[in-house]
Amino acid sequence: MIAETIGGVCRLVAGAREMAPWTRSDEAACVYYANHASHLDFVLIWSALPPDARRRVRPVAGRDYWGRSPVRRFVSGHVFHALLVDRGAAAGHASAARATIAAMTGALDRGDSLIVFPEGTRSIDGTIGPFKGGLYHLSRLRPDIDLVPVFLENTHRILPKGHLLPHPMQSRVVFGAPLSAEPGEHKDAFLTRARSALVALGGSDGRSH
Repeated sequence: MIAETIGGVCRLVAGAREMAPWTRSDEAACVYYANHASHLDFVLIWSALPPDARRRVRPVAGRDYWGRSPVRRFVSGHVFHALLVDRGAAAGHASAARATIAAMTGALDRGDSLIVFPEGTRSIDGTIGPFKGGLYHLSRLRPDIDLVPVFLENTHRILPKGHLLPHPMQSRVVFGAPLSAEPGEHKDAFLTRARSALVALGGSDGRSH
């Protein structure tokens, strides 16, 4: 009930419209990957999914932010069942990245879908930055899992980085066709292809308008 209320408020503020050129069975776990410019992002994706899919999807979020206060821990852990991970920069060594991938593959193996943001941080101006390697490693470890691009429009204007109060504005949530790593595909080639698929959903040159 709390999640539905938060999702409804976010959709009202963002005026979100869903555009889904690809439909899928709600039964299979998958990874939704999206551009990232606002703390509204995972809520908008969550609220755009069918009710059955919402119950099995978990946003992947940084423990350094979402675990910082009791309110954030409650919202992330008890309301949206987020998978909190230690980001590499915060942990200071590569083991954080390995632990994150292990946690994500474990969640997928249990039947949970995930929401991830491959840029690794929020964009200030809506530009879709280069992807970090986690999505590639995940696709290699679980090649049967669909990776679904989700383009989010205008969220950097609705709730900019560093702001607490949103500015009501129209947005879009656009779901694309799934992809996966091809046999023998180099990491850089895969990440470029995955980012291009996301950019193409917005019909732009790498900005979320």
